[in-house]
Amino acid sequence: MTAVAEALEVWYVACANASCPERVEPLLLPLSQAVGRVTAQTVWALRSSPPFDASAMDGIALRASDTTGASDAAPLLIPAGAYEVIDTGDLLPDAFDAVVMREHVRFADGGAELRAEVAPYQNVRSIGEDIVANGLLLFEGHRLRAVDVAACGAAGVTEVLVRRKPIVAVLPTGDEIRPIGSDIIRGQFYDTNSLMLAALAREIGCEAVVLPIEPDDPDGIGRAALKAAATCDLLIIIAGASAGRDDYTVEVIKHLGVLAVHGVAVRPGHPVVLGAIDSTPVVGAPGYPVSAALSFEMFAAPLIARLEGTLETARPIVRARLARKIASPVDLDEWVRVRLGRVGGRLVATALPRGAGVLTSLVRADALLLVPAGAEGHDADAEVEVRLLRELGELENTIVMTGSDDVALDLAASALRSGNARLTLSVSHVGSLGGLAALRDRLCHLAGSCLLDPETGGYTLSYIDQVLPGRDIAVVRLAVREQGLIVAPGNPLGLSGIEDLARGALRYVNRQPGSGTRALVDYELARSGIAPTSIIGYDREEHTHLAVAASVASGRCDCGLGLLAAAGAFGLDFVPLRREPFDLVLNAASLEDPLLGPFWDLLSSSNFQASVRALGGYDTSETGRRIL
Repeated sequence: MTAVAEALEVWYVACANASCPERVEPLLLPLSQAVGRVTAQTVWALRSSPPFDASAMDGIALRASDTTGASDAAPLLIPAGAYEVIDTGDLLPDAFDAVVMREHVRFADGGAELRAEVAPYQNVRSIGEDIVANGLLLFEGHRLRAVDVAACGAAGVTEVLVRRKPIVAVLPTGDEIRPIGSDIIRGQFYDTNSLMLAALAREIGCEAVVLPIEPDDPDGIGRAALKAAATCDLLIIIAGASAGRDDYTVEVIKHLGVLAVHGVAVRPGHPVVLGAIDSTPVVGAPGYPVSAALSFEMFAAPLIARLEGTLETARPIVRARLARKIASPVDLDEWVRVRLGRVGGRLVATALPRGAGVLTSLVRADALLLVPAGAEGHDADAEVEVRLLRELGELENTIVMTGSDDVALDLAASALRSGNARLTLSVSHVGSLGGLAALRDRLCHLAGSCLLDPETGGYTLSYIDQVLPGRDIAVVRLAVREQGLIVAPGNPLGLSGIEDLARGALRYVNRQPGSGTRALVDYELARSGIAPTSIIGYDREEHTHLAVAASVASGRCDCGLGLLAAAGAFGLDFVPLRREPFDLVLNAASLEDPLLGPFWDLLSSSNFQASVRALGGYDTSETGRRIL
């Protein structure tokens, strides 16, 4: 597999050898239509701005020498005829060389009384102060902004030569792909990649065309690709870039044009294909959505900037502390999606799920972290560089919560944002112990915990003494919730309790170590004398209650331990086992943190509590109460 930078250079050479145009052609546009386009030649000023000496203030124009000595203590009378009343922007009369502000003038019989003296050309905009005729205004290759076209207008320029919008054609392929909104059956997927890639192209100023979905047939894909290549500046073929039985993108590009690169040393996105068909550059994007999006950013976006003769927009880079350890393959560059928040005055980055198919990891990402080839990853609390996907200012009002998962937290995040568009509750599911450790290391504001102590039967408090000894800690109750076995509708296997997990053919789905739910199931198994190794699926782990419910709903397993609310979300049945408290752990001083104030107000809200109870299986009688 080829490194990204090398892959780009190899591709550019292959495109040049295939006679692909180096630039899209220019066209002349009026200023009103030019914003967002890239200049195709240098823009020179045709006139000066201002084109004459003009008043910068409302007041009177006069000779500066006539004002010598004027002050509040010694007002000076300028006789009529020795001055002229003038407004901002007016031409400065030839006889005068300064303007006195109206605030420093009192009109009296016979003239104007001054209370301030002025220097020559004070309060005057001199000719060419802003723009000088025949001066350089804009370089070639500059993407025009609103202020740029305004400056052009002031300089007498009425139209500019710009590059036309590059045309990007997106060709989706696959027997299992269907248009968004159509009826689909098991084994079929909506064509979200085309929607996303076309939108990415439009975001950077291109025209985008989405072609009809082509089934997995090399001849059909080839015909569609050849036809599209004749009408666009960049062709993106979705899927078929790997080594499966129905992966034909490489074969099609080889047959119709030139194959430059197949496989890049990066994750996600390593199966990407780069080449050219009929003098048109081609990207074979992987079918996984995260891979497709990052392939666009790494390869399509730089090529489009090259076609327009401009620089690719660089993402701002900031430094952040890593909330938990990240391991990475040593032979690949890996782009990790992270969420950001400011804790204790420093940015904290928390990795999101890293699967190439987890589109929501891009939706929730605030930044991208590059783990370069040769590095095995980063340790927790390491300082790393991240590339921002959002404005830094948007991240300043982020409440960082790490720890156990609860469905009610999504409600809280939604309600907070509805009440304040600047406020975000960022929740990372790393298990209760992981949350307490993050709080210990000052990597979050709040830790969600529902850890059962098998010795006492209590929750969370004993673990605080172990993980956070000597710290002034507060614990606030979110809710008491119902945990139990999530089962198929109608409970067809007749499950009644934890002892049923020992049935030989029963398929179970577990939660990850360190989570409160995992601690609970291990506690109940030990009480029942059941060995975890006897349970089919004990080693199969999910990180959220909803993910457990989804596994049961799909038929991949028969049951899993989780919340009644998660079962209800999927129309599943539920066998109750235990009521447990879900608590929020934080440094006691943070109770007065203004950032958290709206969160405490939300917990005490009767409307929020009612919405939590409506999920099913929640008792909110203690919601918002400090228990430690």
